[in-house]
Amino acid sequence: MKINLRIEFVSGESQEVSATAPDLVAFEDKFNLSVTKLESEMKFTHLVWLAWTSLSRQKLTSKEFDAWLADVASVGPESSPK
Repeated sequence: MKINLRIEFVSGESQEVSATAPDLVAFEDKFNLSVTKLESEMKFTHLVWLAWTSLSRQKLTSKEFDAWLADVASVGPESSPK
C-alpha cells in the first residue's frame, strides 16, 4: 500500500511524493489510527504529516514539521499517479 500525494507550496512550486510502508507505520504510531480508516476519519493534518514524513525520510527536507508546514499551501491526492 502507498498513498500518492501532491504538495503545493506557497511559492507556487509543487512536488509529488509517495507515502510508503515506513511512512504509514509511523503514521499509525503517531496518530493511533489505522491507515485503513483514513478514508472515513481523515484530517488535513494526516495528509500534511504523511507528505512531510515521507520527504523527511527520503532526506528531501531537513526542516522540522512546523517549519516545513509554514511553506505549504495545500496537500491532496496526486494529480496523475505513476
